[in-house]
Amino acid sequence: MKLSIKLAALSLIGAVALAPPAFASLQEGTQAPDFSAPAFLAGKAFTFNLADALKKGPVVVYFFPAAHTQGCNIEAHLFSQAIDKFTALHATVIGVTAGNTDQLADFSKETEHCSGKFPVAADNGAQIAKEYDATLKQKPDLSDRTSYVIAPSGKITHVYSSLDPTKHVQETLDAVKAIEN
Repeated sequence: MKLSIKLAALSLIGAVALAPPAFASLQEGTQAPDFSAPAFLAGKAFTFNLADALKKGPVVVYFFPAAHTQGCNIEAHLFSQAIDKFTALHATVIGVTAGNTDQLADFSKETEHCSGKFPVAADNGAQIAKEYDATLKQKPDLSDRTSYVIAPSGKITHVYSSLDPTKHVQETLDAVKAIEN
């Protein structure tokens, strides 16, 4: 009996040690994966390139599940309201999603969402989200709501992951300010 309890305990310890962490997004200090993606700003198509954006200053890459959904509309609106604060810090904001990518042109220009103030990029097949470990566990073909702040060096300086869309702006703005100091 005691042997079986010990074996069970060792098995449990081994399973926990080998299990992936609950917080699977990339960690601070990690080099951010470079990417280019089709994007829209105020309804106009272009190709967003992370390396080019980093030449101008820090970049906030925020992943969101799908355009035209309640939480994503809220998050985009909040980033839109704060975009001047990011711009004053020479930071670029880019929203990235694998969901409803056919609607991103409209999503990027609607006054109640992005207001044409920052771009949103299509992540077809969630390939970028996978590189950033930012996919939904329940639906790995969609992005999780995870925000990254990337310094001009390409290093991730801050990661915030929460399905609650209301805190991502303040979290990332504070992290961008910390880079400037």
